[in-house]
Amino acid sequence: MKKVLLASACLFALAAPASAADLAARPYTKAPVAMASVYNWTGFYLGLVGGGAWEDSSSPRMQGGFVGGTAGYNWQTGNVVFGLEADGAWADVNASATALGITVSSKTDAMGTVRGRIGYAVNQILFYGTGGYAWIDNKISLSALGVTASDSKWHSGWTVGAGVEAFIAPQWSIKGEYLYRSLGGETYFSGALPTGTLNFHTVQFGVNYHFNGPIVAKY
Repeated sequence: MKKVLLASACLFALAAPASAADLAARPYTKAPVAMASVYNWTGFYLGLVGGGAWEDSSSPRMQGGFVGGTAGYNWQTGNVVFGLEADGAWADVNASATALGITVSSKTDAMGTVRGRIGYAVNQILFYGTGGYAWIDNKISLSALGVTASDSKWHSGWTVGAGVEAFIAPQWSIKGEYLYRSLGGETYFSGALPTGTLNFHTVQFGVNYHFNGPIVAKY
């Protein structure tokens, strides 16, 4: 019996390493590739805009601030982005002067643009130039001896500038831009008071909501 047990133990000892060698090796599993976020600028957006404006003239010159809304649409091909944008804002840009007991004041109550944009996108950052149509609603007031007379005119012209916009969240972007606006002269008070061209520098900042959800997952 002892010989049988000893033989069995020797047989098990020899068979165990062979059985372990016959076990299948653990298969190699490739780690999943991480997804990269690619920003696609194509689509419609709405936003808020505000900033400051000052007239390109000597003192007294009109200056002040404005706040309003923006709507636009972008098309992207490769890294190039084309766009159309319109904005309108309530404004308080004004100046006044007094001479010979008469105070003359000029105030821009509203302003806006309709512009084209072309830019170069570096993923979530867009550098662009812009230009197009500009307008303001301006009022001139004359005050003397406690009596005030006012007249309002719509001035049209052109604008050109540049800016940068960047996504800060999947559907939200912020932007900053400079615009030079040149508005044609108008005649106030039935031809009694003509004005020359009104030229404004404006610096504005905005936040936009993009409806298309511009992040696209890419492997």
